[in-house]
Amino acid sequence: MIQDINIAGRLVGPNHKPFIIAEMSGNHNQSLERALAIVDAAADAGADAIKLQTYTADTMTLPGAFTIEDEGSLWKGRELYDLYKEAYTPWEWHQPIFDRAKERGMLAFSSPFDETAVDFLEELGAPVYKIASFENTDHPLLRKVAATGKPVIMSTGAATVQEVAEGVQVLREAGCKELILLKCTSTYPSTPENTNLLTIPHMRELYGVQVGLSDHTMGVGAAVAAVALGATVIEKHFTLRRADGGVDSAFSLEPEELKMLVVESERAWLAMGHVQYGVQKAEEKSRLFKRSVYAAKDIAAGEAFTKENIRVIRPGLGLAPKHYDELLGKPAATNIKAGTPLTWDMV
Repeated sequence: MIQDINIAGRLVGPNHKPFIIAEMSGNHNQSLERALAIVDAAADAGADAIKLQTYTADTMTLPGAFTIEDEGSLWKGRELYDLYKEAYTPWEWHQPIFDRAKERGMLAFSSPFDETAVDFLEELGAPVYKIASFENTDHPLLRKVAATGKPVIMSTGAATVQEVAEGVQVLREAGCKELILLKCTSTYPSTPENTNLLTIPHMRELYGVQVGLSDHTMGVGAAVAAVALGATVIEKHFTLRRADGGVDSAFSLEPEELKMLVVESERAWLAMGHVQYGVQKAEEKSRLFKRSVYAAKDIAAGEAFTKENIRVIRPGLGLAPKHYDELLGKPAATNIKAGTPLTWDMV
């Protein structure tokens, strides 16, 4: 049985509404004022948490190491070092961002990208750690994070089944007792066709943990569908306005869309319910409007019931429609006025 996970007092699991994470990433566009405005907007939309990324360009790569040439990339032609320099969140911003989130009733946490980032986030009292897809095979980092004893959320993008299994094993052996995996397609943006949400219930059974979705598709449709398949966590990139630009803006939700995600994902979770057949209590009054057999004309005692003098109509106060053919040709036991629901004592 999949157990609930307690993240700083918030229970995450199948019996609770989806845990919605707004990923700020580099959408602050190197403005702390904008970063704090993103926190406020996420809180106003009803998100449970704001997530950062904790790295510097120098902890990620070296100047001149790589230039992106992929024709399908949003960042074609950009040198990796320069991209990270533009996207990183200055470490001195973390405390005010964490503080603002707390003021607004949200959790704040981050994805560390090296061991120094974990030490820094521990000083801030991070309540949970996120392992990004490109770090899910960095076993030394996984051990460092697991050793904190905090819950871990790990994305599974760009990883083989074996690599995910190894990551899960490393985390568990290093002390991680509360783990959530996120189905993720590491393309930016991703498409509905390569999202493959049916993996979510399979992954839950395969690894015996809660599974959510780190979603890079446009809109909220994939995320809402994921909840219907049992996703307990939804992570989406978030910005104030895509038109403002920024490294991740093209596939980020705007405030109205994040609000829609919060509302519709909870509706999807509520609608899942349980296996149910038969008449629900809420439906009992509606049974009046099912059909039944009525006299369509005045019928004299002894007169046969025919297709001309009886009909199946609403409401359901008479004999059930399944008896219609059985009634045809039988004599009326008494005089019946048109508009009367038929009962067996009239036959």
